[in-house]
Amino acid sequence: MIAEVAARVRENIQKVIVGKPETIDLALVAVLCEGHLLIEDVPGIGKTTLARAMATSLGCTFSRIQFTPDLLPSDITGISFFNQKTQEFEFRPGPVMAQVVLADEINRATPRTQSALLEAMQERQITVERETYALPRPLPTLATQNPIELEGTSPLPEAQVDRFLIRLALGYPTADQEHAMLVRFEREDPLESLAAVTHPEELIFLQGEVRKVRVEESVRGYVVDVVRATRANDAIQLGVSPRGTMGLYRSAQAWAAIRGREFVLPDDVKHMAPYVLTHRVLISPATRLRGRRLADVVMDVVETVPVPVETL
Repeated sequence: MIAEVAARVRENIQKVIVGKPETIDLALVAVLCEGHLLIEDVPGIGKTTLARAMATSLGCTFSRIQFTPDLLPSDITGISFFNQKTQEFEFRPGPVMAQVVLADEINRATPRTQSALLEAMQERQITVERETYALPRPLPTLATQNPIELEGTSPLPEAQVDRFLIRLALGYPTADQEHAMLVRFEREDPLESLAAVTHPEELIFLQGEVRKVRVEESVRGYVVDVVRATRANDAIQLGVSPRGTMGLYRSAQAWAAIRGREFVLPDDVKHMAPYVLTHRVLISPATRLRGRRLADVVMDVVETVPVPVETL
């Protein structure tokens, strides 16, 4: 069932996003794991379009927050104000009270404003004037940032980056894909006529089904070994957190489910490792000076861990 819904969502989003099926599947993995997605790429690639198409396809309420240096925490969470008519304080919810939230150019806000999302992303709630408000499910936060432009930006703190389940980049399209994009958008924007192909209740049910995907003890041990290897490698200064261990485990379950399987293979863990682990590690200064890419370092570490095999 999960694979069927994933196929419908993928096909629907591909009416807008040309030639990125695996990227769409990775975004679906984040949603099915009740996780958050960080899309890091240059402007004009389609980061915002992907988020809007995802929300529409899932039938979820959508909210977009444009992060700027003058954005305040209350602009995200909402405010408590005194109503002159009722003579009582009332809560006016902010844009974070939606089923899918797009934090656009998240690194343009100040650290204080960025931290307003921490409680929402981890505890699925916000606190305003000592009152706690539960956030609607499924509530994936889809955040975008430009890794090239540094002027007027504030790097995300490690605590917030660690709360993103997956980080990915869309990348430039091929020549054929770019040609197809021009044809598709020639007369109208297909995003405007996009319809939902599932609904939040079904999505929440599927999130529960993902947790039932079978993980053998040997594969579970493989997940732990991969994460622990990042903490014992000389090229890495700060290894993956236990939250990353859980993220790799859940994402491997979701990837297997999207592929139509009821069990996880070691290849599922290896496939998800660069998307789940790369943004959770800090490489050592010596490794950075040698110019090694972070993703390459992580994959080298993963390759050092023996893959469990079935014994006959």
